[in-house]
Amino acid sequence: MLKMTTEASVRAFFSSPQFAVVGASSNPAKFGHKVLVWYQAHKLPATPINPAAATITTSYGEHVTVKSVSELPEPKQTSLSVITPPPVTLEVLKEAKRIGIPAVWLQPGTFDDEVIRFAHGKDSDGYAGEVIAGEGGVGSEGWCVLVDGEKGMRSAGKL
Repeated sequence: MLKMTTEASVRAFFSSPQFAVVGASSNPAKFGHKVLVWYQAHKLPATPINPAAATITTSYGEHVTVKSVSELPEPKQTSLSVITPPPVTLEVLKEAKRIGIPAVWLQPGTFDDEVIRFAHGKDSDGYAGEVIAGEGGVGSEGWCVLVDGEKGMRSAGKL
């Protein structure tokens, strides 16, 4: 049985002291940019993850990236926002499981049925942490940090 996203999952996501954005981009038209800027605007420590760019530039300045989830300095203290195509998202989730990432937020468009099965597996073959993904939230496309993040921050006592 798949576990569905709940307010408690969102609260757990925002309980982490660190955040990272997989698929961060310097291009303001891309969601990887918009999500990174959202964290910066809310004064949350967010590490951009992009294997092809050494830095990401936003209106908040230039930020050094890491190339993969495995390069995060404190993975067990970091929640991930993921903005990648489904095949990449699946690999990110496998890496997140391997290094102990406590929670992931899969933005709309980042998952397919295979990703959701792995993400919500909660067994030896699936991701073991909290997952925010799929139907729910305020927006019509499902849970999105840009739409549902402030409510989640408030719930976790960060706003």
